[in-house]
Amino acid sequence: MKKFLSLLLAAMMLLAAIPAMADSPVEITILLEGNNVTDDAAVLEQLNAYLAEKIGVTVKPVWGTWSNFNDLALNAVNSGSDEYDIMFTCSWTSNEYAPYAQKGAFVRLDDPDDNLLAEYGKELAEALPAILLEGAVTDGIDGEGIYAVPGFKDFAQMNTWDVNVTLLEKYGYTLEDVEKAGFYGWGDIFATVKAGEEAETGETFYPFIFEGAVAERNVNLTPAVAGDGNSVLSYYMNAEDAAQPGPNGNAFVSKYSTPEFEKYAKQMHEYYLAGYIDPAIAIGETATDAWRNAQNTARYLISTEVSLYGYEVTTSAQRGIQVAYIMSTDSPYIDNTSVQGAMMAISANSAHPVEAMKFLNILNTDAYVMTLMNYGIEGVHYTLNDNGEVVFNADARATYSPWTNGLGNVTILPPQEGQGADFQERFAAFYAGAKKLPIYGFTFDKSSLDTEFATIVNIKDQYALRLFTGAADVDTELPELIQKLNDAGIQKIVDEANAQLEAFLAD
Repeated sequence: MKKFLSLLLAAMMLLAAIPAMADSPVEITILLEGNNVTDDAAVLEQLNAYLAEKIGVTVKPVWGTWSNFNDLALNAVNSGSDEYDIMFTCSWTSNEYAPYAQKGAFVRLDDPDDNLLAEYGKELAEALPAILLEGAVTDGIDGEGIYAVPGFKDFAQMNTWDVNVTLLEKYGYTLEDVEKAGFYGWGDIFATVKAGEEAETGETFYPFIFEGAVAERNVNLTPAVAGDGNSVLSYYMNAEDAAQPGPNGNAFVSKYSTPEFEKYAKQMHEYYLAGYIDPAIAIGETATDAWRNAQNTARYLISTEVSLYGYEVTTSAQRGIQVAYIMSTDSPYIDNTSVQGAMMAISANSAHPVEAMKFLNILNTDAYVMTLMNYGIEGVHYTLNDNGEVVFNADARATYSPWTNGLGNVTILPPQEGQGADFQERFAAFYAGAKKLPIYGFTFDKSSLDTEFATIVNIKDQYALRLFTGAADVDTELPELIQKLNDAGIQKIVDEANAQLEAFLAD
């Protein structure tokens, strides 16, 4: 008996000495926006080995593109699908952050009863500027709180004109010429460059290819309004001091009923008729691809970009030209749409909200994870030069090029070639000078007007893109649009938005 007990004890000690088999890591699926990724196998192998060891999680990215993301996201949230654990959202995508937080699409991260952010995202919360988390607060289905992690790409808006300086200088012009002439005076520059390029290549060349909504914001200084992702309302900024009320005071107007919009649309139509604008950007199905492809292949002179500090280094390297950005305002400005310009939300249908939060925490605080997801593998997708700057391998980067601004905390990334070793310090200093708009923190809640708003949007969608991009005959189509909007009750929406804004400012 004693011998048996001794053997049993020895066996138990041996079993105790063998490490317990680790639980299998939990796989979470992430829907991302704006990427050009066709080969991620090597990156995911390294990334998931690291994540599995650190937090017991592996990730499966769905690399949404500029073209397909809206459909993928909208189908998922509207169907109640559990396909994605984490989903990109923001103030301008189809799964717009504030309205869909209210509809219950996203998990509240700071819920008092189940505070994922406090329990599993403490390092993340400490790493982000307070203004980012403040701007992420919205009135969602579970009360006022944070329903997505804002990306620390920047926290102030930079609506800019994207200029192909290489092509500009080829025809004897300077960046100063573009700035001095301004939007209403670019006709001669466009004519010269178009004629020269077509004579040289024998192919049609469009010097002006852009994103219509951003172009209108640049010209009229009308920031996007949080909660109005369909661009029905306009708030006119103060051109001299963004922190002060604009020419209409702190009030919204119907975007398409102002003399400023009419003037803008007529100038765009002139440029369109002259052959300076690619007709493809006036068609919903082809607009985004035409705009981005022109940028990526450097087949444009002036475009638009919602930019960030230092972005010209990145895009110049990608396109093989010198790119410059001309801001439409004197300094970057802070509003809800800038703070909510790139976010990651945990789907309300996810079976793994804890693991999803753990991943968002490590993505935004661990430089190895952030760099691997953004830039790929050192020695394969890029190398580091003597200054510690990233130098991309063009061939490898062609198949692995995520949209950096859509992934999280860019301030923990190493600088890219040409940015300088002190880039992150300069980045922070630049945004420290940004000014808050008077309407910062406001989100339009249109839930009480869902029926009216749906009608208004259907009407607007028949005309808006054509007006934004110059394809519309303004003298006939704009009055038609205004009349139809008025008949459908646009003023009721404007009045409700202003009533909400007045209450917000009073509070």
